[in-house]
Amino acid sequence: MIPKETIDLIFETARIDEVVGDFVHLKKRGVNLLGNCPFHDEKTPSFTVSPAKGIYKCFGCGKGGNSVNFVMDHEHFTYPEALKYLANKYNIFIEETVRTPEQEEAANDRESMFIVSNTANEYFQEQLFNSDEGRAIGLSYFKERGFREDTLKKFQLGYSPEKSDAFSTHALKEGYKIEFLEKTGLTIPKESRNYDRFHGRVMFPIRSLSGRVLGFGGRILKSNVKAAKYLNSPESEIYHKSKVLYGMYYAKNSIVKKNRCLLVEGYTDVISMHQSGIENVVASSGTSLTIDQIKLVKRFTNNITLLFDGDAAGLKAALRGVNLILEEGLNVKVVTFPDGEDPDSYAKKVSSEELENYINSEAKDFIEFKCSLLLEEAKEDPVKRAELIKDVAATIALIPDHVSRTVYAQTSSKILGIEEQVVFASIEQSRSGKSTNSSKPMQVVSSPKQRVKPEALSTNLEESTLIRLLVIYGTYALHFEYENEAGEEETKMSAAEFIISELNEDDIQFTHPSYSKVYNEITAHIQEHNSIPEQKYFVHHHDPDITQTVSELLSDKHQLSDWAKKEIIVPTETEKLKEIVIEGVIRLKSKQVKLKIEEMLQQMKNNEVPENERLSFISDFQKLNDLSMYIDKELGREC
Repeated sequence: MIPKETIDLIFETARIDEVVGDFVHLKKRGVNLLGNCPFHDEKTPSFTVSPAKGIYKCFGCGKGGNSVNFVMDHEHFTYPEALKYLANKYNIFIEETVRTPEQEEAANDRESMFIVSNTANEYFQEQLFNSDEGRAIGLSYFKERGFREDTLKKFQLGYSPEKSDAFSTHALKEGYKIEFLEKTGLTIPKESRNYDRFHGRVMFPIRSLSGRVLGFGGRILKSNVKAAKYLNSPESEIYHKSKVLYGMYYAKNSIVKKNRCLLVEGYTDVISMHQSGIENVVASSGTSLTIDQIKLVKRFTNNITLLFDGDAAGLKAALRGVNLILEEGLNVKVVTFPDGEDPDSYAKKVSSEELENYINSEAKDFIEFKCSLLLEEAKEDPVKRAELIKDVAATIALIPDHVSRTVYAQTSSKILGIEEQVVFASIEQSRSGKSTNSSKPMQVVSSPKQRVKPEALSTNLEESTLIRLLVIYGTYALHFEYENEAGEEETKMSAAEFIISELNEDDIQFTHPSYSKVYNEITAHIQEHNSIPEQKYFVHHHDPDITQTVSELLSDKHQLSDWAKKEIIVPTETEKLKEIVIEGVIRLKSKQVKLKIEEMLQQMKNNEVPENERLSFISDFQKLNDLSMYIDKELGREC
């Protein structure tokens, strides 16, 4: 773990304009800086950096936060990785908490494996471009496949010589231990010799999100040998193939910008697509798609499009991965290429624009794709059609979101030409895991008109107002006058104390998750430290949700004119703070009262109030109405 003192130093040292400026061209605009957002495509700059507040905010896509958040968002680092990146940038030494000898040894082993893997990567590249054998065999192969030299260097492709111990001999000569050559799977010790796992193959390095080499894929070039066409590094301390997607290091930023991930099968599919200018593409490297790989995609987008060959094997492969993706709540589309084509070959036949247009126009929603494919197989066979319906329903049943399931059920019923109720019943049957022979329709929620409960989110504006006041002005003192037996007295309390006491008095809770999190953080800090946290505390907070929320509340899309220069006196927020705070509290109370009134009206309308509770219910309803009218009057006077 990184000590808190070091984390605080990183936050204090890292200037938001310098950190963002490494990745985004910023121009001065008043007290802030402006540039094109790196997280989505935009022609008109809406990405604002505030050096004074230490935050960034995009008014186009909504992203925002502090220096650490930016590095996490842009480079897709974890929190510790982002801290280490900034520490390195500002030459801050990180002394992590003491590890046990076993932990230290494990960490050293992992680092040694990374070093060996990087050395191998450099060796394979050197062989490809600068050895006679590499140029004659490896480089010729890649050029025959239509890959440009700049593409080969971008993906750091290489060549492992035909000689069975060429790399192992080189590595041992350079002082690397056989222990780590074996652990990474690069070398296979056998009897008194060391064999290169990948000898006689072109090499594809597999990289982590941060760019470190985890392992390799190697393609054999000889056709007369009884060996696997493609060979991957074995599982190791640093390489877990079920958790890695080939090309993600190069694709992550494009996936975020386009809000879509294209998934293909092989290394060359990814490389060809990149060479054609389409970079939001990754590959499962010939292995079956795993939950961890899907979760990796989900870190960057909820939209995934599967690109597969147009042959029967390709179509079946497309269907195999869909169920797992749906269970994770992602939106799935499928693109198939003409028979005999795959993403690699098709990308080389057409222009970049034609390829992108083809993907966009041919992308079918998974349910449309699956229904069409299975209908073609089933034709008019009633038994096959019945199985088809069950198959489609079982797939829809995996979708966690109820609304999405309903829409897909309605869509599939139209494509399959059957009643919605049949599809809904089959879906519910799949979800419950029970079968039934009853002919009676199951009770399902197809399209009934349900009573809509008043949404708590309608208090967002009132809640955000109070949270903003707590963050910016929580420590500010407010003065109140009151009368006692001795006459008129004055008392003083902070804005935070007043707001919290007023909300506690009427048991008012924040309903928006992000605002509730910030509010709970404030109250917890007060209880633990007996002090009110200042604005900087939230800007430098370790929780990305809190810094994102606070950055939104602190950001002003439009900068106000300097009225003083125009000799126009406008009261500042600080000068009117007491009135603003009181009104903010009253408005939140008013909104919650009105929501409760709406809910009670709905209960009466639907006859949901038991007869023996009716009088009490009406009495409570009247009290709430009276309170609402009183609050409205108060707001009228305050306004």
